[in-house]
Amino acid sequence: MAPTSSQQLLQSFQSSNLEEEVSSELEEILSDTQTPYHRRLSAATRVELGLLFNLAAPAIIVYLLNSVVSMSTQIFCGHLGNLELAAVSLGNTGIQVFAYGLMLGMGSAVETLCGQAYGASKYEMLGIYLQRSTILLVITALPLMAVYIFSKPILILLGQSPEISSAAAIFVFGLIPQIFAYAANFPIQKFLQSQSIIAPSAYIALAALAVHLPLTWLAVFRWGWGLLGAGLTLSFTWWLIVAMQFVYIVTSKRCRKTWQGFSVQAFSGLWGFFRLSAASAVMLSLELWYFQILVLIAGLLPDPEIALDSLSVCMAIFTWVYMISVGFNAAASVRVSNELGAGHPKAAAFSVVIVTWSSFIVGVVAAILVMAFRDVLSYAFTDGEVVAAAVSELSPFLAATLVLNGIQPVLSGVAVGCGWQAFVAYVNVGSYYVVGVPIGILFGFAFNLGAKGIWSGMIGGTFLQTLILIWITYRTDWNVEVDRAKERLTKWDDKKESVPENQERLLSS
Repeated sequence: MAPTSSQQLLQSFQSSNLEEEVSSELEEILSDTQTPYHRRLSAATRVELGLLFNLAAPAIIVYLLNSVVSMSTQIFCGHLGNLELAAVSLGNTGIQVFAYGLMLGMGSAVETLCGQAYGASKYEMLGIYLQRSTILLVITALPLMAVYIFSKPILILLGQSPEISSAAAIFVFGLIPQIFAYAANFPIQKFLQSQSIIAPSAYIALAALAVHLPLTWLAVFRWGWGLLGAGLTLSFTWWLIVAMQFVYIVTSKRCRKTWQGFSVQAFSGLWGFFRLSAASAVMLSLELWYFQILVLIAGLLPDPEIALDSLSVCMAIFTWVYMISVGFNAAASVRVSNELGAGHPKAAAFSVVIVTWSSFIVGVVAAILVMAFRDVLSYAFTDGEVVAAAVSELSPFLAATLVLNGIQPVLSGVAVGCGWQAFVAYVNVGSYYVVGVPIGILFGFAFNLGAKGIWSGMIGGTFLQTLILIWITYRTDWNVEVDRAKERLTKWDDKKESVPENQERLLSS
């Protein structure tokens, strides 16, 4: 995608009020056999890139800014010392990602249903899906608190250093309110995203970051609250994001058809909706927990502090770039689910091609930049020269992962848009836990490659998953997917008070 000035980007945000009904223009262009193929391809590409940019650009900014919120906390704490940097890394990746993956995964069921319902013009159901998902996620958050409360013994039981685990537990205590912010944020985020309403979330994320940075500095350095203050500030920032997004929903004219107030209907069929959400949670959480497991394994290496520091720096950079791919993931999910719901198979298939190539190009550029600045990457996080050398050695592995993640997250977004979550969950188990983790352990410990060996396992698992997703997407019959989307929405709408028993099968088919 061509570089865009900040003024053009702002104008694109202001002009992103898309029509409430999914346009059939792209489908008509692709179906016009009277026009030469190259002209159809050119016209279709222009239309799809316009639609994609309106979705992906603000989505990327939202995810980047949200990532910067967490990354800035890690940077502030890293300048307190190497122990604090390792503690925040372990707390974030060892504990917080567990809740994040579960909540985000459960929210992707809303993404599938809301996206297809919006494409089919069943607007009133989006608000019900939002409320039903929020209720389930809040209930799920309650037992998750135990993981945070007992984080220190859990981390020690997993073989982590007692000193780092004690410091990480202090940071994690401050993140307990964040669990419930996730429970509210992800359904709201998917609700807005399915309607192509993403630009307001970008403004909200920017405002939240503007509050978070000075507040974290005050809490950590001026008020002396240290790791606990950093965690509490991060929780406050996420609740600020939730509050501003909800105010937008209840006051915006763009949500007048999809948000019709609170409804008791949201409390019906919760068990069936939970089954749908569980399939989604398994798909995404297995992927996110994989990175968590790799960091925990790094804590078992002979020099855990340096290993964790170098791995956390590379993981933070990876996460930041990964957020760009997640923005394309969101665009892919919205485009595919909307087009399937509207009955446009050719448009859905073409969207997959354009968004995948766009994200892949960004991944390649990011990998080149990482290699160019490999020797100085760590100094944004810590002043240690030993960590800088370790990060430089890991950079080629990081670059290879960035290239692969230019493709894999987008195809995961396609899977969410189609409702393939349960199938992709099996792919993730095989790719990450049967292949990736054993390779990482073997190379990291048996071959004494340390963090480089562990990261090799990540590359192997991601590469296998990417190949499988490419093959499955290539073989997809998009006419069949349109029929499945129609069947899914019809069965849900015909029996609103309870979820059909075969709805879980439809979601995962």
